[in-house]
Amino acid sequence: MLLLALACPEEFNILGITTVAGNVPLELTQRNARIMCELAGRIDIGVFAGCEKPLRRPLITAENVHGKTGIDGIDIYAPKMPLQNPHAVDFIIKTLLEAEEKSVTLVPTGPLTNIAMAIEKQPGILSAVREIVMMGGAMREGGNTSPCAEFNILEDPDAAHIIMHCGVPLTILPLDATHQVLVSRQRIEQFRQLASPVGDAIVGMMEFFNRFDSKKYGSEGAPLHDPCTIAYLLQPGLFKGKMCNVEVETESPLTMGYTAVDFWRVTDRSPNANWIYQVDAEGFFALLTERLKS
Repeated sequence: MLLLALACPEEFNILGITTVAGNVPLELTQRNARIMCELAGRIDIGVFAGCEKPLRRPLITAENVHGKTGIDGIDIYAPKMPLQNPHAVDFIIKTLLEAEEKSVTLVPTGPLTNIAMAIEKQPGILSAVREIVMMGGAMREGGNTSPCAEFNILEDPDAAHIIMHCGVPLTILPLDATHQVLVSRQRIEQFRQLASPVGDAIVGMMEFFNRFDSKKYGSEGAPLHDPCTIAYLLQPGLFKGKMCNVEVETESPLTMGYTAVDFWRVTDRSPNANWIYQVDAEGFFALLTERLKS
């Protein structure tokens, strides 16, 4: 996701990258983000570390999926580019308060803690948000961390609840969509043919990631979740969505983090999100491969 965004300077003016505890603890996610910036040659972009745990719950992590480093499959090192001050939540608040109305797009692909805390601290920032395009949730695919919940939402359902009700345009790329873009062996070879440090890093990460998800789902490869957000911003025509009401379960121990999607409008709840349910997988990978050549 980061590499694809960093490869598109003509389309995106990236104001900053904020990290949060998620698949691995914060100490590793902020390091990994800086490694990706250095790999892409984009050390001009600030990386800001955010929340170390969810708003009101203990942290859960997923090293069994992504490895102890969070990006197993490539060489890990201490990046030279410095971590920026202030705290990511304060960076988000300051950036949005200084921005023009409806001028900034937020693209969260992990737990939503940083953004939710920023909204709680300073609700006025929402006037500067054009839209939020996020990866998270599940409906027809079921959950990938509990029987019914996707990891990002289950990690901090209280934060997700805040985002669902913040009132700005919201597009959600759930498992229903991301499970359609599988990193098959053939597609890994296409990345290998990039013959670049970026291509080699992608191959290394994907070969590690594929081991877990291919076995779990019995599929030809692992789903490539997070880049769907950037691909949607670049080529929305590759995706199909539907305006739905989406609510997040925050009370039930059995269904915690469940995204209740009123896909068929069977309630009187107002639609609050563009729920993406279909992806042109071939078009997605063609876009990804072409952009990462740069």
